[in-house]
Amino acid sequence: MAAERPAGTARGDDMTGTGRLGVGIGWRPEIDLTVERLPGVDFVEVVAENIRPGDLPESLRVLRGRGLPVIPHGVGLGLGGAEPPDPDRLAHLADCARALDAPLVSEHLAFVRAGGMEAGHLLPVPRTRAALAVVADNVRRAQAALPVPLALENVAALFGWPDDEMTEAEFLGELVETTGVGLLVDVANLYTNQINLGLPAVGALDALPLSELAYVHVAGGHLHHGVWHDTHTARVPGEVLEILAELRARVDPPGVLLEWDGDYPGDDVLEAELGRIREAVARA
Repeated sequence: MAAERPAGTARGDDMTGTGRLGVGIGWRPEIDLTVERLPGVDFVEVVAENIRPGDLPESLRVLRGRGLPVIPHGVGLGLGGAEPPDPDRLAHLADCARALDAPLVSEHLAFVRAGGMEAGHLLPVPRTRAALAVVADNVRRAQAALPVPLALENVAALFGWPDDEMTEAEFLGELVETTGVGLLVDVANLYTNQINLGLPAVGALDALPLSELAYVHVAGGHLHHGVWHDTHTARVPGEVLEILAELRARVDPPGVLLEWDGDYPGDDVLEAELGRIREAVARA
């Protein structure tokens, strides 16, 4: 039997509280004016650790004034760790949600620190029953502290833990069922894990609880000596768009967002990438 859902969560598109998000792009200070003038941007996402809720960048205020949803996306909460989430980090994420009038917030299912030491990377969580219980408790603590629903993202991995008892999709499925947390599917990360770990991306889509999908990430990267690096600094590979199309064949995603985090191209390239995303969704 499914666990009772925490207040503020629901199934399917209603998880966002806005119904539909559309096609969006990650807002970064380096491309703030580009994001403002790109046609057809329906929503944006901002890294929560990079803003101050009491002093939002003017560009984000402009976008909010146009009615665009802005989603705070955390990278440092560390819900996959053995320690409970830090109250100050949770408070910051909650303040970001309030300042941006966000429909939801998102974070990663990742291990980022232990004993006060930072990993400097979004590391995969050991997928064991014991770890699942700890992560579920951390998620519930975060949900209780946040004013809007929470969605968790699957991560790109360079390794897997030797004692894993579940696949990432199975782990996420049980976590969603237990806590009611939403799902942010990064199809570029599924592609990364397919290349680096031999985990079939389409198989993951078949196992993930897509009925709880909040939105989707896509991004580009680079292959180096047989290892795929999810750098967010290149055009989206066709293989990633094919995984997006496979996802669309299974569910209508409330939103799809392009991530780009360095080596920023011109407006025409970003506009073309958003067009390719729309075509992949429409093709499916």
